[in-house]
Amino acid sequence: MLKVGIIGLPNVGKSTLFNALTRTHKATAENYPFCTIEPNIGMVEVPDERLLPLTQIAKTDKIVPALIEFVDIAGLVAGASHGEGLGNQFLSHIREVDAIVQVVRCFENEDIIHTMGSVDPIRDIEVIQTELALADLQSAEGQLEKLRKKARSREKEAEEQVVLLEIICAHLNQEKTVFTLPLSLEERGRMRGFHLLTAKPVLFVCNVAEEDLKDPSQNPHVLEVGRYVQEHLAMESCIVSAQIEHELIALLPEEAKVYLAEMGIEDSGVTQLIRKSYELLKLASYFTAGEKEVHAWTFRRGMKAPACAGVIHGDFEHGFIKAEVVSYEDLIAAGSVARARELGLYRLEGKDYEVQDGDVMVFRFNV
Repeated sequence: MLKVGIIGLPNVGKSTLFNALTRTHKATAENYPFCTIEPNIGMVEVPDERLLPLTQIAKTDKIVPALIEFVDIAGLVAGASHGEGLGNQFLSHIREVDAIVQVVRCFENEDIIHTMGSVDPIRDIEVIQTELALADLQSAEGQLEKLRKKARSREKEAEEQVVLLEIICAHLNQEKTVFTLPLSLEERGRMRGFHLLTAKPVLFVCNVAEEDLKDPSQNPHVLEVGRYVQEHLAMESCIVSAQIEHELIALLPEEAKVYLAEMGIEDSGVTQLIRKSYELLKLASYFTAGEKEVHAWTFRRGMKAPACAGVIHGDFEHGFIKAEVVSYEDLIAAGSVARARELGLYRLEGKDYEVQDGDVMVFRFNV
């Protein structure tokens, strides 16, 4: 399962947000730096409004949603790339995740310590991005030195990796992240073996006060972050009040909706964060729907039907014959499986079919 790591400076609300995401009190959230040392790990359901209508068609009460794994990682400080704070430990934990959520403090509160003395989200972003880039540069230069020795023996793969690493080092030396480096799909595939931190996609989370939720555009920090990450890092941002989301843990889903509605808020920030994290990883969901259950299955966008069948069970992929497919929209419009079949909305797809988000599928296979 793919992992999303939650990072940020100490005391920006990472652990509070993690608890809100996982609806637990698993992570210690205190008003002092490094209250999180070992990473906390939690499985989070991906909100999907399509699941309930499918249960009505399948005549079942059981829903199995898609899941995504979040990891709450210790706070980082300037100098982490040289071992300051929990630097080496922090960086090793980031290497293990597939995407990053960076929490940025965008609220003023004299009672909550800011380790750098003031609220300045752009400075905070630059501190972390600099540390990740420095760690990448050290790693890339070390790998480059070893590969150059192999390249002298005319090893073709080593020669190609040397060229790629030289490009990467030059880019990092310009204080740019690897993610912004224009590379071919083949080069990006080769680059994965370098395990570089700034090659990972990042979603920036503006952690705001309760009063900013109704109209975040009134918070100048939020506007600054949105512009900065788009222009300099080619990334997106979203808005969450970690404290409000943490308070929602104690409420039932319907109660939480009423509470948010009273505040003039349509949807939970955590719900948006989970969906954006799913998209960040280029993930999507297809469905199986029967009397036993409605199940959302996670797949990488671009995957073909046999590989998606293998998400359920390896035998489905190895013995794949065909897939019966109907889009979610067509099935809901038809009102039943029988009617969808009468209308010819179901179709048979073979091994080359690229599965789409929202496909409702039945696999034919032979073991």
